[in-house]
Amino acid sequence: MTTLILAAHPDDEVLGCGGTIANLTRKGDRVVIAILGEGITSRHDRREDADPKELRALQRRSLQAAKILGVKEVEFSTLPDNRFDTVPLLDVVKIVERLLAKYKPATVFTQHGGDLNIDHAVLFRATLTATRPMAGSPVKTLYAYEVASSSEWAFQKFAPPFRPNYFVDIAGALEKKIRAMQVYESEARPFPHPRSPEALRAGAQHWGSVIGRPAAEAFELVRQIA
Repeated sequence: MTTLILAAHPDDEVLGCGGTIANLTRKGDRVVIAILGEGITSRHDRREDADPKELRALQRRSLQAAKILGVKEVEFSTLPDNRFDTVPLLDVVKIVERLLAKYKPATVFTQHGGDLNIDHAVLFRATLTATRPMAGSPVKTLYAYEVASSSEWAFQKFAPPFRPNYFVDIAGALEKKIRAMQVYESEARPFPHPRSPEALRAGAQHWGSVIGRPAAEAFELVRQIA
């Protein structure tokens, strides 16, 4: 079975699904990570001011993080960082559709639509469109994941708020998730930032306590077809 992880930015895949990804690959499942946005360029006044070497280095970190999690297949697109709303939605949908046609995943994890980050919201909408349950679609299960420093910072003011109803025990994979995130040196932050190792561990422990486990990741089940 193939699982496709859709991420707007390099590091979203680790923050949202790192432990779950490690669990899946440990079982021998095929996991493909697709990162649609280039990352970093929004930190410059103009997108074209970004150093191409910096972007290539970020992609190398994505590959390193994927290796830690046991993933061998990573796809990159170059949508503009924090500017997905400047791209026609259809163009984003087409990228997702090409990935679905290529890998035929039964399960897809994507960004949550109520996040503070506009790119997450656009990717969620595009994923819903691309995975609509038409005859012949390979996708049976669709989940939305939270991203630390984006989902909670929306303070549930954007619809839909994150309402997790599916949880994955990641007690045995939490440290891999932390290590994979530390590869993203330009994205990690010191405590008490939500992307710090301490905060990520605390977040996993919080969701774990909700389901009676030492650590967990939380997801919103969008749709499942039995």
